[in-house]
Amino acid sequence: MAENSEKSVNDLRNLAASAQEIAQGGLPPVHLWDPPFCGDMDLVIRADGSWIHEERPINRPEMVRLFASILKREGDAHFLVTPVEKLRIRVEDAPFLAVDVDHEGDRLVFATNLGDRVVAGPENAVTLGGTADLPRPYLHVRRGLQALIDRKTFYRLAEMARPGPDGRLSVRSGGHWMALEP
Repeated sequence: MAENSEKSVNDLRNLAASAQEIAQGGLPPVHLWDPPFCGDMDLVIRADGSWIHEERPINRPEMVRLFASILKREGDAHFLVTPVEKLRIRVEDAPFLAVDVDHEGDRLVFATNLGDRVVAGPENAVTLGGTADLPRPYLHVRRGLQALIDRKTFYRLAEMARPGPDGRLSVRSGGHWMALEP
């Protein structure tokens, strides 16, 4: 058991070192990388946005941002990848949280819990999951990665909403309508 824990800690350190080198110039091109699968890592991104490694929170925001920069989604699975390794992690809901939104001209600009700024529009749409009784609003952040829009931010969106072209309550950003109801 101790051997597995030591391997996991070494995997985490190796990934961190690789990610730090890569992240020097902005977001790395993880969509171009297809390294061999190295196994599962005991890392979970909880629905509340916390990152937990071996049942302990990662409390360093820089480390979380670093790992988020090498996060890749393939189908329903999430991985931390570098050009030479790929480790599967668990994501309970969405890997990011959208924690604020502002109107900037005709655009809606969201802020995530990790400091990303995302302009909503055709490439980064607001979508609804869940049910009509319990909707789960999401924002596409990048390359298939979603942010769950937190409650206060969704309420702010609802205040900005107007009937869209299809009659549903919607918001508009950069000329693109996004419905806030099913």
